[in-house]
Amino acid sequence: MAGATFLGAGCAEGGSDPAMHTRAASSVPADTGERPGDRAAGRRLRSLPPELRFEGRTLDGRPFTGSNLAERPVVFWFWAPWCPNCVAEAPHVAAVVRKYGDRVAFVGVAGLGDNRNQMRHFVARTGVGTGDMPQLDDSTGRLFAHFRVSSVPSFVFMTLDGTATRESGQLGQAGLEQRVRAIATGR
Repeated sequence: MAGATFLGAGCAEGGSDPAMHTRAASSVPADTGERPGDRAAGRRLRSLPPELRFEGRTLDGRPFTGSNLAERPVVFWFWAPWCPNCVAEAPHVAAVVRKYGDRVAFVGVAGLGDNRNQMRHFVARTGVGTGDMPQLDDSTGRLFAHFRVSSVPSFVFMTLDGTATRESGQLGQAGLEQRVRAIATGR
């Protein structure tokens, strides 16, 4: 299993790693596929942060494209079905999604479990399977590597301007809400 080599065997113990704060803006032009008269879409895609340049599949097999997240701040939650800290964090994530899902996009990234049924069971059991939070299958670890995430649970908070902050470990509902409010208001 490709992703297991960089994640390790346990869940993150928590806390913010100052080295994990990045600016995701890029001067690399994107292939926009712009049609004549579609300038607004072209501007949006040309300024797409590199971290939103990815494709994946949801746990139910539907295609998912990161560029669709460019219109709002985004929270990525990285979890694994075998992680007890992820199970404990899930109700907090679900509550924050219900409260802020109209202003902030939320995406779960399930990794390091090569059994999609285990991932689906985790989503159903923990209540994070709402329509407001797609869950991506990253059993290969490709998205974990793309986002430079090395432990679960972890979060990537991305503002509209492409600034990304990474935090590993449990944040609890109050800590998660504080960070989501900050990206929702741009502060």
